[in-house]
Amino acid sequence: MLFQDLYQQKLCSSEDALAVLKNGDTIIVPTGVGEPPALLTALSEHRRRFHNITVAQILAVKKYGYFDPTTTEHVRHVAFFFGAASRAGGQAGTIDFIPSYFSEMPMLIERGYIRSDVVFSIASPMDEDGYFSLSLATDYTMAAIAKARAVVLEVNPNVPYAHGNCRVHVSQVSAITESADAVTEVGLPKIGPVQEAIGKYVADMIDDGSTLQIGYGGIPDAVVMQLTSKHDLGIHTEMIGDGILTLVESGAVTNRKKNYLPGKMVATFALGSNKLYQFLHRNPMMEMHPVDFTNDPYLAAKNDKLVAINATLQIDLLGQCGSESLAHIPYSGTGGQVDFVRAANRSKEGKAFIVLPSTAKENAITRIVPTLSAGTHVTTGKNDINFVVTEFGVAQLRGKSAKQRAKEMISIAHPDFRAELTAQAKLINLM
Repeated sequence: MLFQDLYQQKLCSSEDALAVLKNGDTIIVPTGVGEPPALLTALSEHRRRFHNITVAQILAVKKYGYFDPTTTEHVRHVAFFFGAASRAGGQAGTIDFIPSYFSEMPMLIERGYIRSDVVFSIASPMDEDGYFSLSLATDYTMAAIAKARAVVLEVNPNVPYAHGNCRVHVSQVSAITESADAVTEVGLPKIGPVQEAIGKYVADMIDDGSTLQIGYGGIPDAVVMQLTSKHDLGIHTEMIGDGILTLVESGAVTNRKKNYLPGKMVATFALGSNKLYQFLHRNPMMEMHPVDFTNDPYLAAKNDKLVAINATLQIDLLGQCGSESLAHIPYSGTGGQVDFVRAANRSKEGKAFIVLPSTAKENAITRIVPTLSAGTHVTTGKNDINFVVTEFGVAQLRGKSAKQRAKEMISIAHPDFRAELTAQAKLINLM
């Protein structure tokens, strides 16, 4: 009863919860659907009451009122990764960004490089021991809570209670508000023939008993759809989505062959359907952990046969990946791509795949280029790259010379651009 009394003492409206804020504060918000809609809506409606408030988040799902470029002196969004809600502001310069590896964000918060004055998060209902679960996005939020002056939770009965290091005690919380809206659902990306072709190349190279990290996007999901006949797959990933749930339901994922945390699926945030969110609820097979655990290359690499599947926007003949910008224009962010490429490289029999269509703009331009476009933010570097896959095949670059790499990359480019790429490679002495 003591915990319920404490809960009631801290319960208030979303508007009243804003009283914890001070001008100049940085509010840390979890990834994706871990964001608290009622709290952020209240902040938006009352943003002109404040001055120099920063909302920092890796992937905003909804475009709240405080994204308004005319009120940035009151509340301003800072992104760790751009998505649909924040991309336009990032490209216009009204939303700033902080580059970092996803795995290192808790450390940046712990050391004070990224401020954490207040945390706003959605949470499950409290259990009998006084704990809430931050099941939808554990990420860097646990580290932020440890540093914050104030923690505000939006408690929602539709949020699952997950196992893992994702629990917050009512004694750690400054204010509690309640909502009952459905958790935001994010559908699977569209999969076309190009994505299917790439997915088949990758799926054919994944052995039974492999442990998977699967990024978000049409190509990673195309791979997943072709793995349902595999056996004894395991999951150690940053994001759990409906594609992975499909593999569980098909029987392909058992986690029996994992030699690190056998029998357990591990992730740091969820992004998908309500069916997925309910799958997390008190599921002993599933654990949600902070990102410095899930994405630590050393820890993830303890899984033999770790397979990492991630997408890029552009890649050069040496294998340098521009996965987060279009030339100098920001598009997304570093996220966990490099974390898992390095983890797969360390893993015994591990494989790191970078996947991309060979062209863009209806075959008008090639995504495989002699050198990255000027100003491109390099994500995965030439020393980390392993397998590159387009709809025209697979290039294995690890251990290859610069000239060998150029030949490999041109072989998986669109046929319409191979002669041009060969000529340009000769000009820069790569062939």
